[in-house]
Amino acid sequence: MSGTLIAVCSMSQIHYDIREDGATGIDKQPLSGPVAIGPSGVLGDEHFHPKHGGENKAIYAYDQAEAQRWAAELGREIPPGTFGENFTVIGMPVTDAVIGERWLVGGDPGVVLEATVPRMPCQTFQAWMGEPHWVKRFTAQGDVGVYLRVLQPGTVRAGDPIDVLDRPAHGVTAREVFNAAGTEPARLRRLLDEGQRLHPGLVEMVNKALQSAKA
Repeated sequence: MSGTLIAVCSMSQIHYDIREDGATGIDKQPLSGPVAIGPSGVLGDEHFHPKHGGENKAIYAYDQAEAQRWAAELGREIPPGTFGENFTVIGMPVTDAVIGERWLVGGDPGVVLEATVPRMPCQTFQAWMGEPHWVKRFTAQGDVGVYLRVLQPGTVRAGDPIDVLDRPAHGVTAREVFNAAGTEPARLRRLLDEGQRLHPGLVEMVNKALQSAKA
């Protein structure tokens, strides 16, 4: 499977009044030219809360086709970066990335990324979008995108190809983890058994789902 990086986005402006407990860097805009990608993600991007960043969530990728679907439903433009994503991607359903799969972005040598965990919509996202019941609607749709860690830093630019280098045998996708309560427990156990370097939040989500399945 392959796709195309159509936009690389970084924080445009800090917002302090979007929620009561501090600042947010969700306001992202596309960057032009080559953009440096380091262990923490896009150079110059900012995350003000640990749950929204760190090396396990260095890059947030979202599917442009899904953004266009939302634009039609909401009756407003959804340009790249609207959902706080760093990479806007076309040609591959990013929520269906297998946890642990690796992407090569750009040419030789390119940037190598590894899918870690689905995006969990929060109240900051709700306030930023300004849409009624936004978290509930976004959750129900299920196309939440995926976070990735940086295995090989480098530079990328809009228009770069994205190729899947490797896909773990467990086959569990970010979508399945997001919908963990409705995912076959045996598949989730396989993820825990076979997965390497799993995001701690992902392990917690899966364990909660497995405990609920036993209840």
